[in-house]
Amino acid sequence: MKSLQLITLALLISLSMCAQTINATLQHNSLQRTYTVHIPANYNASLSAPVVFNFHGFGGNGPNQMNTSNMNTIADTAGFIVVYPTGSPLAPLGINHWNVGGWTNTSSVDDIDFVSVLLDSLATQYNVDMMRVYACGFSNGGFFSHRLACELGNRIAAIASVSGTFTPQMQSNCQPSHKTPVMQIHGTADAVVPYNGTIGNGGMASVDTVIHYWITQNGSSFVPTITPLPDLNTNDGSTVEHVVYASSSNAPVELLKITNGAHDWPGNSGNMDINASLEIWKFFSRFSNSAVGMTELQSTQQLSIYPNPTKDVIYLSKAIEKPTPYALYSITGRLLLKDLLPANSRSLDLSFLPDGAYLLRLPFQTLSVFKQ
Repeated sequence: MKSLQLITLALLISLSMCAQTINATLQHNSLQRTYTVHIPANYNASLSAPVVFNFHGFGGNGPNQMNTSNMNTIADTAGFIVVYPTGSPLAPLGINHWNVGGWTNTSSVDDIDFVSVLLDSLATQYNVDMMRVYACGFSNGGFFSHRLACELGNRIAAIASVSGTFTPQMQSNCQPSHKTPVMQIHGTADAVVPYNGTIGNGGMASVDTVIHYWITQNGSSFVPTITPLPDLNTNDGSTVEHVVYASSSNAPVELLKITNGAHDWPGNSGNMDINASLEIWKFFSRFSNSAVGMTELQSTQQLSIYPNPTKDVIYLSKAIEKPTPYALYSITGRLLLKDLLPANSRSLDLSFLPDGAYLLRLPFQTLSVFKQ
């Protein structure tokens, strides 16, 4: 019997370490929407995991973007969930799109709400760190990532756009709820979404316009630090500069400018000096979306809590040395309580809450809390 138990335990451990890629559907506003979700090999349901939404380009789909970006391999190492939604057909062409105005201005699809509902759905299935939800995308998906920062910033911690800028409608309607870290990856020889932009109602803003908008919004420095990156592949005909507009509020704007780069996802095609997916995750991993603004994670102050699950009171693994703000959220990201933990406090009374899963957000860490 003991041998059977050990074999069963070993099998469970083995299964828990296997990555999963799942195709799923979600009904939204009378449309059946599809998406692909990748659960990393080291996913642990007792620990909250970050989520990266990765959006395809015009005419693409989720599985195609998954294969192009190859972000799953990075997720398996870093431990984040990747979601590859598929856009809806744009009438009368029937081509999958993300509603960003401009050339998609015939669309009436509410893609912003779709993403919000999809995030809520994911949070019921997985232990999602709602303070570490990110958005990136290619071309039309890059445009849409910017739109999410403009209109769903309360749920998005940072964004990255590969070969996507603003349409006129996006720019005129952009009202960010907070300062958002932004990364732009763009080739100067992009013939689809030109680096210098195009004009007209179906036009596209230049990269400089987009960068200027976000550094103004974020209060970033107008004087960048420019670092030429090593030309690792001399056969790709392009080179990369890393342009950083620093921010005292931890909401920098960064540009990976690819001289002679085309309309590509670097690391998959075109420029091979950088891996766009890796650069995006390195950027995202620095930021968390909290009720008190953007904060960089400070791993030196990590805490644990016990017992978890709890019936009423949770205890911190070490005392908080000074009064510290905290926020308590439902698993779907709804703010339930904001208060201060007194200096030298090591406990928090949760007896007023019904049984369920919650997120305890401290300035330096987010913890999953289970009450039963």
